[in-house]
Amino acid sequence: MRPRRAGWVVAPLAGLLGLLPASPADAEAAHPELADLSLEQLSDIEVSSVSRRSQKLSEVAASLYVIPGDAIRRAGARTLPEALRLAPNLQVARVDANSYAISARGFNNAIGNKLLVMIDGRTVYAPYFSGVQWDQQAVMLDDVDRIEVISGPGASVWGTNAVNGVINIVTRAADQTQGWLARGGAGNADSLAALRLGGQAPGGGHVRAYVQTQREQHTRSESGAAVADGSHRAQLGARADWLVAGEGFTLQGDAYHGDTEARVALGRQLGGIRTSGENLVARWTGTLSGGSKLRVQSYYNHERREDHFLYSPSDTVLDLEVQHTLTLGAHQLDWGGGWRRAKDDIPSGLFFGFVPQRSAQSWRNLFVQDDIRVSEQLSLMAGTKFEHNDDTGWETLPSLRLAWSPATEHLLWASLSRAVRAPARLDRDLRLPPNPPFFIAGGPAFVSELARVLELGWRAQPTRTLNFSATLFRYDWSRLRSGQRPPNAHVQNMIDGASDGAEAWAHWQVLEMLQLSAGGTLLHKNLHVQPGSTDPTGPSALGNDPSQQWQLRASLQLPARQTLDLGWRRIGALPNPQVPAYDALDLSYAWQLGRGVELSVTGQNLTDPRHPEIDAYPTRSEIGRSVFVQLRWSP
Repeated sequence: MRPRRAGWVVAPLAGLLGLLPASPADAEAAHPELADLSLEQLSDIEVSSVSRRSQKLSEVAASLYVIPGDAIRRAGARTLPEALRLAPNLQVARVDANSYAISARGFNNAIGNKLLVMIDGRTVYAPYFSGVQWDQQAVMLDDVDRIEVISGPGASVWGTNAVNGVINIVTRAADQTQGWLARGGAGNADSLAALRLGGQAPGGGHVRAYVQTQREQHTRSESGAAVADGSHRAQLGARADWLVAGEGFTLQGDAYHGDTEARVALGRQLGGIRTSGENLVARWTGTLSGGSKLRVQSYYNHERREDHFLYSPSDTVLDLEVQHTLTLGAHQLDWGGGWRRAKDDIPSGLFFGFVPQRSAQSWRNLFVQDDIRVSEQLSLMAGTKFEHNDDTGWETLPSLRLAWSPATEHLLWASLSRAVRAPARLDRDLRLPPNPPFFIAGGPAFVSELARVLELGWRAQPTRTLNFSATLFRYDWSRLRSGQRPPNAHVQNMIDGASDGAEAWAHWQVLEMLQLSAGGTLLHKNLHVQPGSTDPTGPSALGNDPSQQWQLRASLQLPARQTLDLGWRRIGALPNPQVPAYDALDLSYAWQLGRGVELSVTGQNLTDPRHPEIDAYPTRSEIGRSVFVQLRWSP
């Protein structure tokens, strides 16, 4: 790290940590890790991504997988995308040293736009292209309580862009991360260092602050040439809570900066990709007189990305939402609304530009959801969201979910949903090249992409040592993004079709010391270009997806405070551009050397020296075998 960047991170954190009083005990040590719970207790974990309020995982009528925080640590994951590989209902492909393509149920590419991602309730997709820049999203993974991964539409609750799935990253409250924690490690592909300190806050609250830095080594292309994607990143943040039984006030925020190696294109020195940003979230939850609950949240998010090859966006988002929950007889009613305002400035790069360069957009929404207990075994959840955007006006996003529990440990469910992916500036305002004459001139008439979705699911725990979930799904797609042949090409909505598939996973507590888990997905897409379209690439431009993928994991508790985790995954071939199928074996071994001191060794992609995961030959990066050694100390 450059000295001036180190000062940018360390100086503010040092000042903040100096304000924290020492805590008499580390509350984190008393916090039960999810991996230590029985399968019965895991089924009772409270999740919130399906209905915007807490409910038991065993009662959720959706295809939802929970990644416990301790599973992330035991697997040796060091970034959010690597942690998301633990979810069998996600497609995770590493593009290069920093970038990832992540989706659920298909349409995966580096600018995927049908997956909604939240960090503690803050939506993190970039408004100008409706996708996630994963190299700009990070948290201190030690603070993650769980990651809830829904595959399937969540639009009636979360709005447009929650078409194929929702990822909700939930960090622990500050009272669960008291004392201090330090960790550092290095390997042949990356290195990191992190420090977190927690203490008491005035007024009976709790606070924590952290700083972390990470460096990634460059990858190599299939020809063996070095790719200029090595990077370093620094981030700091803090969270303060004044909570009693989960209710009260939370204030949290982060700031970060990152740089990659300099690049050369068409004989021009373009420099690296420079990223930075800040965010701040304020949230209040409480119980009103009469027993109903109210939740109010607001956040500010500002991101900058300097990329002279593509374009250099800077955007600012302000968001406010209110939710009221009350019980009326057999009805559990959730209703509320929200408002969001985004401003951006996108100077042109070497290849792309936006017209106009600056833009301001606003969204507003109203939602209502009624969870009706029809009988002791049968419940019905009906809801809709009305969301307004500046391009297409009001969108209606209804959903209907029926859940039947024929026995205590079994849940059968079905759902019907309508979801849309609203236009972004990338659809309407993009220009190639940046100055006229243009070969591509956006799509001034581009409208929302539409999906009508049917799901059938079964979640069960037939024995105390076995649970599983299985889901079948069918999407009917219309008005998907398409193009035209240049010159003077416009972006259109002229691809229709269907996709269907299945996803399933299971956990088996074989012995007290051994747990096995397995999961996988099947996917079939049948998309076609409408008559009259001159799209030169067709549906292949919408994403490159394997028809099947599988994973198997084993978690073993060894004597003398040692653990061993093994993970194998099989990813099927990608059709266009062609990427060969590959197998990957990951291994993580940890040894508790003493009170609060852990030494771990993690190996990733151990089955082959390196392999590509996405993009076209011969310039695509290959992801290599890596070994990482880490020391974690939390007395």
